[in-house]
Amino acid sequence: MAGFQQKFFVYILKKEANAKENLYLLTAFTSSLYIAGLPASLVASWLTANFGRKFTIMLGGCTFLLGGAINGGAENIAMLILGRVFMGFGLGFTNQAAPVYPSEVAPPRWRGVFTTGFEIFINVGILFANCINYGMAKLTWGWRLSLGLAFIPALIMTLGAVVISDTPSSLANRGMLDQAKKALIKAGGDADVEVELAELVKAGQAARAISTEPFITIFAKHNRPYLIMAILIPSFQQLTGINAIVSFAPALFESVGFGSTSALIAAIILGLFILGSNLLSTHGAFLFFAAWIAIMTIFVALFLPETK
Repeated sequence: MAGFQQKFFVYILKKEANAKENLYLLTAFTSSLYIAGLPASLVASWLTANFGRKFTIMLGGCTFLLGGAINGGAENIAMLILGRVFMGFGLGFTNQAAPVYPSEVAPPRWRGVFTTGFEIFINVGILFANCINYGMAKLTWGWRLSLGLAFIPALIMTLGAVVISDTPSSLANRGMLDQAKKALIKAGGDADVEVELAELVKAGQAARAISTEPFITIFAKHNRPYLIMAILIPSFQQLTGINAIVSFAPALFESVGFGSTSALIAAIILGLFILGSNLLSTHGAFLFFAAWIAIMTIFVALFLPETK
């Protein structure tokens, strides 16, 4: 956005000598979200286990609210980065707890749908954000709305977390059996509640009875194939560079000759492709990877000109 660059990264906009320094600051602004999200996700694992899924989602929503408010009212780069750091904390907390919650309360036959829906709606959000950026591009204050609107989904998530109960599994593991029973009734009715509760208690006891440190257990010989796949699959996904492309899409397209408006339109097209690949993934991993390779090939061949 020209208004955003005019206020914070004017040298990049004018392509002057100090543009390189501004580019580093732009990179710091974008990357601070993920840098903050990494330690937050590690802490969130402990919080989710000891204080519950609901608490962690609420905490993530509150930090996201704070980050969105700071970004929307930012007057300097320090405020921008601070807001992104708080949003990164929110991202780390919610990414840990939000997928776990539906997987524990959804009926078995719908569990995969709810879990996959988390990733799909992330990409719906990215697409909406790109559309908002395009709509606000011609307004000098439009960047404030683009950044500050993160406040709205964060508010919905926080208020939603207030009214829901924690998962029966989390409550049972923390010894809150009466509340776990109520949560089971609320989630699935009165049928076989005692049996389900007994199974949850038994599973929790079995988990606590394991004396071996989890980080030692995971490296055991019989677990190594799963460990290797768990590392390689997300690693290759990240090494495609898709996160960098999504984060810097408008700037990337401008750098290869697109105008400001055209760059935002190209970012919307990219968002549509990503969302489409996620929808295809619901029909199997093979189709997902095949479609993604085809999409990246077509995109590079047709939409990405050589750099100047």
